[in-house]
Formats: sequence, C-alpha cells, structure tokens
Amino acid sequence: MNHLLVTKMQVLEAYKPFEIQEVELTNWKQRPVKNNFFELVLIKDGKGTQCINYSYYAYSKDSIFLLPPLKCHSFTIEKPTKFVFLKFTDSFFKNANKLAIDRNEWFKEASYILSNYNQLPGDIIKNELDRDYLEKLIDMILQESRNYGEQSINLVTSLMTCILEILIRNIKNSSYFELPKNNSDDRITKMLTYINSNIDKTELLKVENLADVFMMSPTYVSEYFKKQVNMSLREYIIKAKLKLVEIRLLNSDYTLTQIADDLGFTDVSHLSKTFKRYTGSSIRDFKTKGEYMLLKRASCSPTASA
Repeated sequence: MNHLLVTKMQVLEAYKPFEIQEVELTNWKQRPVKNNFFELVLIKDGKGTQCINYSYYAYSKDSIFLLPPLKCHSFTIEKPTKFVFLKFTDSFFKNANKLAIDRNEWFKEASYILSNYNQLPGDIIKNELDRDYLEKLIDMILQESRNYGEQSINLVTSLMTCILEILIRNIKNSSYFELPKNNSDDRITKMLTYINSNIDKTELLKVENLADVFMMSPTYVSEYFKKQVNMSLREYIIKAKLKLVEIRLLNSDYTLTQIADDLGFTDVSHLSKTFKRYTGSSIRDFKTKGEYMLLKRASCSPTASA
C-alpha cells in the first residue's frame, strides 16, 4: 500500500510555468501524465531504481533526473525516498501574463530540452558544480513558495530560467542522441548538437554551411551523416522540426501559420502534409489525441526493450 509521509505542496496557481511538490514515499504509485514539457526530479534522500522505457538506473541521495511526459517511467523504492518534483507545465505558454520575461525565448529553451533529451535512464547532470547549483535553486524555489506564495512569481520564474540554462548546458555537453552502437566519432555528436541548436535557422542547416562549420567537402557531408546516423540529413532535419511542431501543438497557442513560418515550412499546407507523412496522423487528430508521437523513443514498449 502506498504511504505518503510528507504532504505534497502545490504553489503559484496563477499563470505558473511549473508546479513543485516535495514528497516522501515508501512505494511508488503511477501518476497521471498531462501535457507538460517534463519534470525535473531531485532525490533529497533515499535509495532505489529508476525505470524509463524499460531501462533501469540506480538512484541515491542528490540524483537528478528528467522525466518525460510519457507513461513509461517509474521508481522502485528500496529505502524511503524524499522526492522533489519540479514540473514544467504548459499553462505559462498558453496564457497571457504580465511577467517581465520573454515568453517565446522561455518556450524555445524548454522545447530544446524536451526535443533533445531522449528519455534515457540515468542522472541528467554530469557536472557536480551544476548539481550543486540546481539543488540550491530548487531549495530557493521551495522556500519562496512556502513563505511568499504568489508574490514570488517573478522571482521564481527567474530561478526557473536559470534551471533551464543549466539543463541545456548539460544536454549539450553529453550525448543524448540515438546513434548506432560502437560509434566513437564525436564529430557527429557536435554536428547533431549544432543542427538541433539551429533547427529554426534554415540557412545554417544547408549542406554548404555544415561543410564550412565542420570542415568537410559539401559532397561528403550528406554521405558522412547518413553513415553515422543511419538516416539522411534531410530526413533527420525534418523529423527534428516535427518534434518541435508536436511540442508547439500540445503546449502553446501558436497558430499553424506561425509554426510553419518559424520552422521553415513553405506554408500551412506543406506543414500539414509533411506532418501526416511522417507521423501517419493529421494535425487535427494529433491534437485531439494529445499524445506525442515522434518525440517518443522507439523503446517505449516492453517488446522493444533494449
């Protein structure tokens, strides 16, 4: 039987870009999955195993994870565990607000994390100084929410922006890309990072520019990319863009025209046809279902377990 030792806390109800909870559990109970970006999870104390996509990773005090907005994740608790869940929600991006912050830039950064973090098990933080920063930032958010409530919205949103920057730094400095096994060429990781960092800048994604940046001949770029990734450069770029389309469709009030313009599609018709070709679903049906498709890893089922 699940036993909740510490009452959960929910804070900043008005236009909040996140929800924060601090709980201590002896058993894990699957929670409902909503359309949010992801959850940052800090283990304050305890011991057990994290499972994502049927892959497992041991956790202990000070572990920091990202949980995807998918159902295939859980924790097996061996020793009573104190969790802090920091959930990035869509309400901040779907509602008008008076916060002194660039909402589009905030959304872009959160989208970068979700589209490039591949829901692999394990600690998201590779740098111990960054781990210390995150723990301090999370503690500040908890203290602010306890003591000041809605008066804290601007300050806490700024703290959340710092958290986003730290997460992005760690993702860019680690290999979260799905590459063939035994791939030891770090140039492809740098190329993939470059492509995904500039996915909305069509000119920078052209073969000629990639050749200049990575000191290859234009004729070799496409051949090299396909050999390393087992996918053509063109297909990879399209799928990377469509992952961002999925995020915008489910987590923002962007119009289809804005999405098409921002991501380099000719028009809404081109976007709709491309989306249907690669996902097998119309944009309307996708929004009705409300579940990511391209953003899921292939191993998101027991039969596809690695």
